[in-house]
Amino acid sequence: MPRTDRASDAPRTDESHGPSGLLHRIRANPSGRLALKVGIGVVGGLVVALGIVMIPFPGPGWAIVILGLAILALEFAWAKHTLEFTKRHVQSWTHWVKRQSLPVRLLVGVLGMLFVAAILWLSVKLSFGVDLVALVWGWLGGS
Repeated sequence: MPRTDRASDAPRTDESHGPSGLLHRIRANPSGRLALKVGIGVVGGLVVALGIVMIPFPGPGWAIVILGLAILALEFAWAKHTLEFTKRHVQSWTHWVKRQSLPVRLLVGVLGMLFVAAILWLSVKLSFGVDLVALVWGWLGGS
């Protein structure tokens, strides 16, 4: 049953409510459209930049980059296409890994963890001058 406005009892669409309805109302005004494009560009760009900085470290770096692309895709066609491209390739990779035997999946997991560990080691070594491998080796009683 459609909702109605109290004053006229006429059916009311939900287009004016919710996030996309709000975006449509803002886009209806030329200065609102420009402000929205600039605002989304700045916020999305900052989120992407934060994600790129976080990529070398363990954690959600790539997820934050994708979130930034999703924000940018609200206003920019290139970001929407990039997001769709990324989604297709991540899904195809995930489906490929799921089709593999258990030893292959374990190998992919171990290689992924080794890659993350190497990036973490390199980041700490370059940023702080601390060699984590040598530190751990010393704690374990190595020479």
